Amino acid sequence: MFSFSFKNRIAFHYIISTGLLISVVFFVIYNIINHSVNAQINDDIMDEVAKHLKEIEIDHNNTYLIQVDQWRAREHNAVNVNPVFVQFFDINNQLIDKSPNLKGLQLKKYDATLNNKFIDTYLNKKPIRQIQVPLLDKNKVIGFLFIAMSLDDATMILKNLQDTFLIALPLILFVLFLIARLIAGRSIKPVTLITETSSRITKDNLKERIALPQNKDELYVLSKTINDLLDRIENAVEREKQFTSDASHELRTPLTVLKGTLEVLIRKPRTQSEYEDKIKYGISEVNRLNNLVDQLLLLARFENQIQSLKTEKVYLNALILDILTRYSLKMNAKKISVNHLFMKEYYVASDNYLVSIIISNIISNAIKYSNENGMISITLSQNENNTICTISDSGIGIPKEDLDKIMNPFYRSNPTQHPDIKGSGLGLSIVKRLAELLGIHFEIQSEIDKGTAVVLSFR
Repeated sequence: MFSFSFKNRIAFHYIISTGLLISVVFFVIYNIINHSVNAQINDDIMDEVAKHLKEIEIDHNNTYLIQVDQWRAREHNAVNVNPVFVQFFDINNQLIDKSPNLKGLQLKKYDATLNNKFIDTYLNKKPIRQIQVPLLDKNKVIGFLFIAMSLDDATMILKNLQDTFLIALPLILFVLFLIARLIAGRSIKPVTLITETSSRITKDNLKERIALPQNKDELYVLSKTINDLLDRIENAVEREKQFTSDASHELRTPLTVLKGTLEVLIRKPRTQSEYEDKIKYGISEVNRLNNLVDQLLLLARFENQIQSLKTEKVYLNALILDILTRYSLKMNAKKISVNHLFMKEYYVASDNYLVSIIISNIISNAIKYSNENGMISITLSQNENNTICTISDSGIGIPKEDLDKIMNPFYRSNPTQHPDIKGSGLGLSIVKRLAELLGIHFEIQSEIDKGTAVVLSFR
């Protein structure tokens, strides 16, 4: 199979369609000319038949003798450009007379079923068309008139037409191929530019974009789509770089603290209580590191959508109470009270494990950023289409300018103002991603020193 370039394939398909169109047109023209020529020959033959029938006289005294004296005299004096062959038979199929141009030849008589019909045959190996007309007297056949004309000219016209087509078609198609190839080359020039630009784009060069054509055609749409794709890829790569940088920093911090603590321990002998304090501190850093790794793995897993969703009935009342039980020690340590209002049993169709992660992270943040003796409120309600879960606290709040940023990985609002609050900045990123996967509308409302409210709307 030949391998054509895209430009040549366009030109090739063009000439194939053009060749088919020319063939159809030629076929129609050929048949029209063929019909016209044959119709003209048939009319000429019928004119000759009518003319000779008028010149025939029947001699009843000589038992239906056909008199053709007038015809014979005219035939000897006439000059025919397209010769007409004339022949007369009597009832016994005996030749009465024939035109001089037949010389020693005779027109063939056919079966009576072919009377008055045009017959294509040969005379001395030359194509002719003839008709045999019965001569009648009182509805009795008394002889036959044969009229024939040569088909040489008609055959020559049709043969010349065929030869012209067979010679001209390849030449026409070849010229059209060159023209189509030139036009196709100009037409796909934007595609060549797209290819050249795309080949220059690498992971280290994502800024370059394809120049948009002036005409807003299919190539314009293709170029714009590729540019939009490059924008998304560039943003994803930048986020990946930022995520990697932030993750390495967050992982390095507890490791550095843990290393420094161990180095301090081995510098000199310590008391039992000092060893215990440092070991406990090291364990807390290991737990922090372990929690950070768990969150990173969880976020990476759902960023790639590896987790398959398991839809089931999720009883929100029981789920929230179970999460509050797990965080009871932390809430008691900060003397945080919880006010939950459940008017009835609420359930949604979703993934129980992922919903528990969402609510657990939100409650964990509410505890973390609440002040001593703070209050956390949890309400469940329902409108016509959605089940609403609202978790609010009376904590430190979030500045308005940070509300759009706090769901980015590792972003923490004003961490230097609250050095005692530890965190990685991944909780809300995980909540946002899981909410997108589950189709949960996620909204945060907050005000500095008044608290934060997180609203989850389950469809």
